[in-house]
Amino acid sequence: MTTQDLNAFAAWVEDLMRERGYDIDSPRGGGKSRIADEAGVHRAAVTRLLQRQSMPDLETTRRLARVLGVPVRDMLIRSGRLTAEELADPHGRLPTPEPGTDLGRRPTLEEVADLLGVPAERREMFVRVVEQFLPNEPDRADKSGRVLAGAGTGTGTTAPPGTD
Repeated sequence: MTTQDLNAFAAWVEDLMRERGYDIDSPRGGGKSRIADEAGVHRAAVTRLLQRQSMPDLETTRRLARVLGVPVRDMLIRSGRLTAEELADPHGRLPTPEPGTDLGRRPTLEEVADLLGVPAERREMFVRVVEQFLPNEPDRADKSGRVLAGAGTGTGTTAPPGTD
């Protein structure tokens, strides 16, 4: 981390503190102590950051983010510790479709479970629960007979497989 990174991050955090009503400018304003108390961190950690002496550790950063009302992700990126790419959600990307696939089709509930990272041993339960909340639409299935997301009765009475 460079001095420039620390200066830019500290200036951003200072602006956030002022915007949130912390009096960090006057010697006896109590803003540094107040934010430290509310975040549950040492006042010295806040002082070192504001004096551009050191970057707060990860736990202090997390706690300051909560008190300042900003995502921890933003704090980590602004601090220069991580990039937006490094903090990308691996489940946030859909797989690249195979050539010739129907891009307009809805994914199966099993595919949705996979995208959300539902463990294999809980997929059946996930599908049964989600089916209860889907709008009433005629049952539609893919080539393998799996119910597609958005299809189903929506009545909340889905029988377990093999019991119909």
